[in-house]
Amino acid sequence: MTEIFGYPIPVILGQLMLGLVNGSFYAMLSLGLAVIFGLLGVVNFAHGAFYMLGAFAAYIGLEALGINYWVALVLSPLVVGGAGIVLERLFLKHLYKLDPLYGLLLTFGLALIFEGVMRYFYGSSGNTYPVPDALQGVFNLGFMILPIYRAWVIVASMTICFATWFIIERTSLGATLRAATENPRLVQAFGINVPLIVMLTYGAGVGLAALAGVLSAPVIQVSPLMGSSIVVVVFAVVVIGGMGSILGSIVSGLALGMIEGFTKVIYPEASNVVVFVIMAIVLVLRPAGLFGRE
Repeated sequence: MTEIFGYPIPVILGQLMLGLVNGSFYAMLSLGLAVIFGLLGVVNFAHGAFYMLGAFAAYIGLEALGINYWVALVLSPLVVGGAGIVLERLFLKHLYKLDPLYGLLLTFGLALIFEGVMRYFYGSSGNTYPVPDALQGVFNLGFMILPIYRAWVIVASMTICFATWFIIERTSLGATLRAATENPRLVQAFGINVPLIVMLTYGAGVGLAALAGVLSAPVIQVSPLMGSSIVVVVFAVVVIGGMGSILGSIVSGLALGMIEGFTKVIYPEASNVVVFVIMAIVLVLRPAGLFGRE
């Protein structure tokens, strides 16, 4: 059997596929971060908390109200995105003209509050969310047995990510969004409600994080700590792709997930730090990120 670095190719291909699943979550979360920072200039450290709240919204909806997975995919991002809009109107709108550090500190504090509240009610242990019946079973890929749900995660994440990129970069709506954040006074002179656009943009970014949380609920246990354990990696992904770069966040998230999976085969001890090593190298060679503007 052909080997790479002393490991059979099927083993490596299997880890790359599992890494692509993780990369799909990285891409969706970093996409929401990139949308919020690129259009609003806010370093949203509460993004991991919104991801956690999206998963809990699906879990609570199922346990308390009997809301199934497919309905939760729609309702959870709307509910959490609505909560994000309220927070934007109450707090963040006062910080747009200030240094991004203030926004980071505020959202970091909000993340701690959200996590503390959920730990108070649900503890630190995880809660199981079932895989929907339509997505149970496996695919035999020859080199590995891939659960159908994980294949669904990859397809759904890529579709959402590239649809978001297309809307922002290739449509008149996206052009209006970019113009409203770069020159709000000029855009407002044309009768466009800039505060409304800013508010909805933040809500959309938060909704993307919540949607990623719903997608992840059947894969990992729903826990108050699930956001804090992933948000640091996602920030590294955003830095590597380029702060504010939509395409950079998507490509970097998918690629780094696969690199992480490959590292788990050839040197498992380094799999938890390989993303940060790559981030350090990118910052030295290209501080703006791979896809960012200088």
